[in-house]
Amino acid sequence: MPADGDENLYSTARMLRFAGAIVVGLGLAYLGWTFFSRWRENRMLEEKAAAREKAADQRSVEMLGGNRLEILDFYAAPGVIRPGQKAQLCYGVSNAQVVRLEPQDNPVWPSYGRCVDVAPKKDTTYTLTIEDAQGNTKTAMLKVQVRPR
Repeated sequence: MPADGDENLYSTARMLRFAGAIVVGLGLAYLGWTFFSRWRENRMLEEKAAAREKAADQRSVEMLGGNRLEILDFYAAPGVIRPGQKAQLCYGVSNAQVVRLEPQDNPVWPSYGRCVDVAPKKDTTYTLTIEDAQGNTKTAMLKVQVRPR
């Protein structure tokens, strides 16, 4: 049988254990709330960033012709050359299945940005024709001028 002093010591130890358990419980609750609130905030930031990225991607697709058959670019660099020099014909198309460049020996294909070398001996008009899967076509023309020395 414990003495009165021991019983008092025993109840004090029990109260300290109980108070310690409450402090630990409150600490764990605070820690849990901190992790949850940070997770929730990060999740909202990720969703906002994903929405901004999706909107930017949609703007990019629209700038690149969207779902329309389009010739985005067709130009020569330089547009005037001397005999024996080369120029580059550059083109960009959207939603094309077939690309033809005439007159031209180098192969061409659908691309948002591609250039091919040409070396005409005289003024030459080039024709870019694109075709989609339904057979719709679009055409653009440009002239590379050859000036004598």
